[in-house]
Amino acid sequence: MTQDSSRQFIVDFMNASRGKLVGSMGITILEAAADRVVGTMPVVGNTQPYGLLHGGASCVLAESLGSLGSVLHAGPDRIAVGVEISATHHRAVAAGVVTGVATLLHGGRTVATYGIVISDDHDRRVCTARLTCLLSDRVPGGGRVPAGGDRPLATAETHD
Repeated sequence: MTQDSSRQFIVDFMNASRGKLVGSMGITILEAAADRVVGTMPVVGNTQPYGLLHGGASCVLAESLGSLGSVLHAGPDRIAVGVEISATHHRAVAAGVVTGVATLLHGGRTVATYGIVISDDHDRRVCTARLTCLLSDRVPGGGRVPAGGDRPLATAETHD
């Protein structure tokens, strides 16, 4: 993927995220390639009752980044659907922005696995997650990938 097509992919992803979970949580994609995806998310608005970053919010960031990488790894006219995620929460965060870096651990034809490290504004590890996605030629449930290269960005937030 060229730098221009990568930029366009990020723009398309962010536009498709409006009104979806990724957009509601304030996730921004900074860099996207099949082997590495980087994104940020504000802590404010994504907290639990104690005012700390919600562990589920960290999982949403991790799954969003890993799923995006999986779609890029899968290639044109293919989709990725998260089938397993695990996360260890290392440190509480009450303010600022967290940054997630998803790195491809395994990329096959039918399965892709990413390791995701989420850090705070001081580059301290907040969460370590692992995501496995199923890669498919068709949309689950009998749907089809739209023609014209306008494929869905299959991440957890598009399962509605």
